[in-house]
Parts: sequence; C-alpha cells; structure tokens
Amino acid sequence: STGAVKMQPKAEELKFVTKNDGYVYIHPSSVNYQTRHFESPYLVYHEKIKTSRVFIRDCSMVSVYPLVLLGGGQVHMQLLKGDFVISLDDGWIRFVAASHQVAELVKELRCELDQLLQDKIKNPSMDLCMCPRGSRIIGMIVKLVTTQ
Repeated sequence: STGAVKMQPKAEELKFVTKNDGYVYIHPSSVNYQTRHFESPYLVYHEKIKTSRVFIRDCSMVSVYPLVLLGGGQVHMQLLKGDFVISLDDGWIRFVAASHQVAELVKELRCELDQLLQDKIKNPSMDLCMCPRGSRIIGMIVKLVTTQ
C-alpha cells in the first residue's frame, strides 16, 4: 500500500480550547475519554477540574446550530473578508455562514426563541406547543437541528 493515512489522536492527546483556561483535556473517567473523533469541534461540559492539567468531565459534543440557538450570550453577525460571520460570546466563538441570508435567518430565529422564552417566563402556564407562534418557532428549530 502507498500513501499516508491520517491517524486519530490518542485519547490523552485530544485537547480542546476554552476561553479562560486555554487547552483542556477530557478526563480519563469520562465516558467520552476513548472517543477519538467528534463530528463537531465543540463540546459542552458540566465539570472542569485541575490536577496535573485542566480536565473536563460530563461532556457532550454539540453541533453548530444548537450552539448558536441555545448557547448563552448575544448573537452578532458581521462581514469579514467577504464572509458572513455569526459570532457568540463577544466573538470567542465564530461560524462562517453560507450566505448573508442564512446568517440573518439564524440570528432572527435566535431572537425569536429568546423572546418566546421571555414570554414563557412571564406567563408560566403558556403552552409553547399550542400557541401558533411557539409551535412554529419550535418546529423550525427541531427541523433545523435534526436535518443539519
């Protein structure tokens, strides 16, 4: 056989970057420790500990749309070098959108979801699936996330 095959990193070599800690590693006691490839480069985690280095536990991979739609902070959109960029967390997390229209639609969907959740907080008895606006927003998010 000829050519080179790219090898997946060993479990102890796989690292991620956080805003405040730099590189972090998946803790050996984590269920995901032996996972050597994630479809998305983004993880969410519940616990971070520091021993010989900074580790995360209770982590799950998250893809782009759920991160943009459900992640904390404001969503911003800007044009950078000809690309429409959606950013979260004051620019720490950035995604290039396929077009200006896609970027605007994702940003608007996030704003609609935020408003819907605010309405639910003000009126806890509101059934989000029964009200026309809520069911349309939730239906669109479910479709977007499941067909991504």
